[in-house]
Amino acid sequence: MKLNRLLLVASIVLWASVFASADVQCASIFGDHMVVQRDAHVPVWGTADAGEEVIVRAGGQTKTTQADSSGKWMVKLDPMQPQDPIAVEISGKNKIELHDVLVGDVWLCSGQSNMEFTLRQADNGSEAIAAAEHPNIRLFTVGHKVSNASVDSVRGKWEACSPDTAPNFTAVGYFFGSNLHKDLGVPIGLIESCWGGTLAEAWTAPAFLEDDADFAPILERGRKYVAEYPAELARFEEAQAKAKAENNAQELRRLRKPASPDANPNLPSVLYNGMIAPLEPFVIKGAIWYQGESNANRGFQYRKLLPAMISSWRKNFGEGDFPFLIVQLPEFGRNNPSGVSDWAELREAQWLTVTRLPHVGVAVAMGLGDPADIHPKKKEEVGRRLALIAEKTVYGKDVIDSGPVYKSMQIDGGAVRLSFDELGGGLETHGQKLEGFTIAGEDKKFVPADAKIDGDVVIVEAQSVTHPVAVRYGWENSPTCTLYNKARLPAAPFRTDDWPISSENAR
Repeated sequence: MKLNRLLLVASIVLWASVFASADVQCASIFGDHMVVQRDAHVPVWGTADAGEEVIVRAGGQTKTTQADSSGKWMVKLDPMQPQDPIAVEISGKNKIELHDVLVGDVWLCSGQSNMEFTLRQADNGSEAIAAAEHPNIRLFTVGHKVSNASVDSVRGKWEACSPDTAPNFTAVGYFFGSNLHKDLGVPIGLIESCWGGTLAEAWTAPAFLEDDADFAPILERGRKYVAEYPAELARFEEAQAKAKAENNAQELRRLRKPASPDANPNLPSVLYNGMIAPLEPFVIKGAIWYQGESNANRGFQYRKLLPAMISSWRKNFGEGDFPFLIVQLPEFGRNNPSGVSDWAELREAQWLTVTRLPHVGVAVAMGLGDPADIHPKKKEEVGRRLALIAEKTVYGKDVIDSGPVYKSMQIDGGAVRLSFDELGGGLETHGQKLEGFTIAGEDKKFVPADAKIDGDVVIVEAQSVTHPVAVRYGWENSPTCTLYNKARLPAAPFRTDDWPISSENAR
């Protein structure tokens, strides 16, 4: 009897060990119709049984490795050039075949709702969708995922761009990618990983927040939210029960259930863990970023936060300082008569990122916003301006990619003469007159200014300011900015002073 029992146990163990043997798998970012980065040692990785031999064949090359003790494996392919679609074969105890794989340039599109804003919602969206038959542009949308620890996989699949697949893809990303595809003639892969209403700290790797004392308030807010959640939930449930008992429909509509810490997309690092880390170390050509609305009340902190986020991505993707292109926020909201503007301060922080990190570009979105709508529909021009920066700074094409950029000022009696770089053939006014300038004397009180173009200089003055010391341009939530160059690109907002701003103490 004992012998039979032992034989039964042994057979169960043997049966279980056979079925516990793990099939070779590749990371979830790999799939049919994908694009892999040209001119790069592309890593291909996944899982298998510990010690299992894994063979990867792609584009006429073969790479072999063994899974480590935890079952993880990786090979790096030799650099490839764009070519006809290839197959990728991954084999161990089983075999995976990936079909219709292109070699080209891969760009990551990330941020909050204005990056998530779909092609079907955009101005000219229906026309763009009808013309979106681009078999050599491939789209991948990362599913929303909140995680308190780094995860290995994402939800999503690669699809060829078509009128069927393009409508729900990021409009900015689509217009950016289609411009590059048209002008460069190479396959383009676009990975959308974004979530509306989210904070930059949610997209930042934990170590880059923990290693800087200036981010302690961010981490403390996160800890406080987690600690207070049970009590907040209890208060909500009590209020809900009371409203139901009183049949108070208005109160029931007003009540909002607090998000669980496991589902709150605005806690520190949770979107980096769930939606960026699983992509690493997939090789990308660069990233485009449209975010900042949710951080606008902490513009001064954003000066460090955005560079920290970019640095965390660059380090963990392992591809050095890949290009990172930022959309500077356009017009939105009412202007404050006092001159205080959260959005102006956030725009300045975005612009200053160029001075803090290499290979960063900023697409000025002035003229494309809507003071009454935080989700403006003019996404086609946003994508085009991003593509111009990429074409010039990344691909070396001879294009004008920027509007006028403030260079220096000279006080001339009661006026200020402003000089600019990026003249783009010369300065010009977009509209009836030159608007958007304010001027201040030693009292630091800014007043609206008269401005005119004099060759390559803008002269700014105001009758009430006899001894000017500083000028600001576009320093409002929704400024009217009419300074452009002849390439029809807008001047970047700026200020000549370095006086403290309202968000300096906001953390």
